[in-house]
Amino acid sequence: MNEVFLNIQAAKTHLSKHLGALTAEGRIVLCRRNRPVAEIRLLPEEPRRERRLGLARGEFTIPDSFFDPLPDELLGAFEGKE
Repeated sequence: MNEVFLNIQAAKTHLSKHLGALTAEGRIVLCRRNRPVAEIRLLPEEPRRERRLGLARGEFTIPDSFFDPLPDELLGAFEGKE
């Protein structure tokens, strides 16, 4: 079993690193003044379901104007010029 004991300050600083190394059977034990107060475990992975393509087919149409260039003032807003 992979166990890591971390004081709160160390967890604030290095939690991402320890989460990345956490295994399914491991745990991270958070401590306050070297006394365990909480633990972190990985959640079981939910199986991914395949998404079917075309579920909304025929429910809406995209107008041809959707593909027109944006107006200069709107384009400038996206680019942070206005």
